[in-house]
Amino acid sequence: MTQKSILITGCSSGIGYDAAHRLHAKGWKVFATCRKAEDVARLQEEGLISCVLDHSDTASMTAALDFCLKQTGGTLDAVFNNGAFACPGAVEDLPTDALRSVFETNFFGYHELTRQVIPVMRAQGHGRIINCSSVLGLVVMPWRGAYNASKFALEGLTHTLRIEMRDTPIDVILIEPGPITTRIRENSIPHFERWINWESSPRRTQYESQLRKRLYHKRGKDPYELPPSAVTDKLLQALSAKTPKPCYFVTTPTYFMSALRRVLPMRLLDRVIAKA
Repeated sequence: MTQKSILITGCSSGIGYDAAHRLHAKGWKVFATCRKAEDVARLQEEGLISCVLDHSDTASMTAALDFCLKQTGGTLDAVFNNGAFACPGAVEDLPTDALRSVFETNFFGYHELTRQVIPVMRAQGHGRIINCSSVLGLVVMPWRGAYNASKFALEGLTHTLRIEMRDTPIDVILIEPGPITTRIRENSIPHFERWINWESSPRRTQYESQLRKRLYHKRGKDPYELPPSAVTDKLLQALSAKTPKPCYFVTTPTYFMSALRRVLPMRLLDRVIAKA
């Protein structure tokens, strides 16, 4: 049997890192991509095929895909768009350029790589495009406006693409994790410090008592938090199912919030989320 191949983005740590190693162990030809060259070198030392791919850089996506196709003879069975980052802060304090930077990686980058992959999958007669969304693409949480917006946009685009691709042999799938043990919180600190002028904000006291404590103070796991392997479990299901589901939920909060948004009036749901 021909070895199956998958391109995974955001593999330096967390979800992408776990997915790359586990699929490699299961015999997949994994192309584990990272934004930074030093992370690529580390993954190569760990035995993975790795190259640079930055979701905010079209040229790097094109080069990474070319790199993969040269090693597979021009085919690619699946792509898992996973790389993303957050810029925490109140929406009223969020500069438009900060929002734009989040969308470049979390949304436009997914779209660009997907568009580049579709002709390959059309030509070979099969393929799976899997986008990592979030429970925050179903409901919002305060202080996460940029991330919420990027995931809501991703949900809308992915659902549309799935319907449009029904007449092709390409499956389009969403994975929607809730709280997962990753470095996204720590990695968001430089973006917060670059973009959010919290000291001049009318919400300064809220930043001090809420957001900054969450960002800078070490704390235990969030309620119901699961390891990245929980996402990989669902990724494996999405890759192996004869007819994959449109969406795969990960963690109890995703199931719970999905149910609440269907049964609660919006104002009541707002109150529940504000207290979370």
